[in-house]
Amino acid sequence: MGEYIMEGAELASQLKGQLNSNKESYGMIGEDAPDLHLSEDEIKWWRNAKFGLFIHWGIYSVIGKGEWAYFNEKMTEEEYRRIAEQDFCPKRSAEEIVGEWTDTALDAGMKYAVMVTRHHDGFAMWNSAGSWKDFTSMKCGPKTDYVRAFSDACHVKGLYTGLYYSPMDWRFPGYFDPIGKPESAARMKKQCYDQVKELCTGFGKVDILWYDGGWLAHQGTDADAAWFWEPLKLNRMVRSYQPGIMLTPRSGYIGDFKCDEGPHEVTGKIIPIPWEKEMSISSVWGYQPIDRFWDFSYLLRMLINVVCRDGNLLLNVGPDAEGYIPETARNILRQIGEWLSENGESIYGTRGGCWQPVDNVYGSVQTEHAVYLHILDCGRFREVWLAEGEIPEGKKIESATLLDGKVLSIQRNHEMIKVTIPKEIEAENRIDTIVKVSLR
Repeated sequence: MGEYIMEGAELASQLKGQLNSNKESYGMIGEDAPDLHLSEDEIKWWRNAKFGLFIHWGIYSVIGKGEWAYFNEKMTEEEYRRIAEQDFCPKRSAEEIVGEWTDTALDAGMKYAVMVTRHHDGFAMWNSAGSWKDFTSMKCGPKTDYVRAFSDACHVKGLYTGLYYSPMDWRFPGYFDPIGKPESAARMKKQCYDQVKELCTGFGKVDILWYDGGWLAHQGTDADAAWFWEPLKLNRMVRSYQPGIMLTPRSGYIGDFKCDEGPHEVTGKIIPIPWEKEMSISSVWGYQPIDRFWDFSYLLRMLINVVCRDGNLLLNVGPDAEGYIPETARNILRQIGEWLSENGESIYGTRGGCWQPVDNVYGSVQTEHAVYLHILDCGRFREVWLAEGEIPEGKKIESATLLDGKVLSIQRNHEMIKVTIPKEIEAENRIDTIVKVSLR
């Protein structure tokens, strides 16, 4: 089996999910209502967390051609259901499967995890009473509630809990023609409202409801379909059950944070709104047996570049049909976790720094008492002068050190400073050289 390449409507769905870096928009589209807004205090936990695990797993993992296999392979509803009933039958218990996922997240230094509870194929990974034709993991092959096991594991292990949900469903002709087939479209909409209510009331505290797929007929944007989904009505219901839950902008509502989907590099200035970078550790979101993985260096630089622009990174894995995360992915995630165990103070709980990033050279983050410089190219940083006047008001620079405590020299020229990286450190050619500028 050859490697599956994303194209067509699937590729378009990812491209529309990229953050518009134009200052005037930053991707902020959709219906809005002040009563749905969360305060900065309410989203503080999420902004502090910085790093999360995304999990795409379902019937499509058996097929091994990514999570759009039902649509891309032009399967009939009957053919796809047969796979759900006969082939999607993991031998391990739900607790074993999600236990591996949550342990992997913790080993990687992640603070939250988001599970796909129902993708565009309509298959619910829990005991959903609202599912059209009982298309669920309880009624089909596994006879298991995976969302229950996942949410329980997250709560026990201290991971913030995210549930991904797609309102759209390829099984409904009304999705592709909501005007011409209103009865089918209405059934799909009712399923959405019923299932979102179940997710908000049946699994304890849910920290993130990660909507996806609000657009209709694979055309336009999520906001263009707001007339159909009535996202303010939908999300007022959500807030009534889970008042502090974080919402993506993929239901037609503007959401609590913006999304930048895909593996493209993050460049430019600090983004002045809450935002999240979503990408897969491999070439697709779901599982395929022959795949390419981004290496540790690229992913670490991605995390650093995202955090230096005041964002979060949600990194996806696609477990196989038995629920196993590919070994290559686990090893890369473990490397990231080891790096974070040594350098996490410069990532967690930070905000975009006082010095704007320079692409591929350095970026900065800050806390109340320090600014951390993430230097990606020591050779080019050697010529950088930083404006001392840009540090937080009322603060003064006390010292500059590496995270191991080694003191670095600071040159001053009028109101500019230069931090000198020792030649022996520069010669190590680290992916990231971190300088802690302590403030008083």
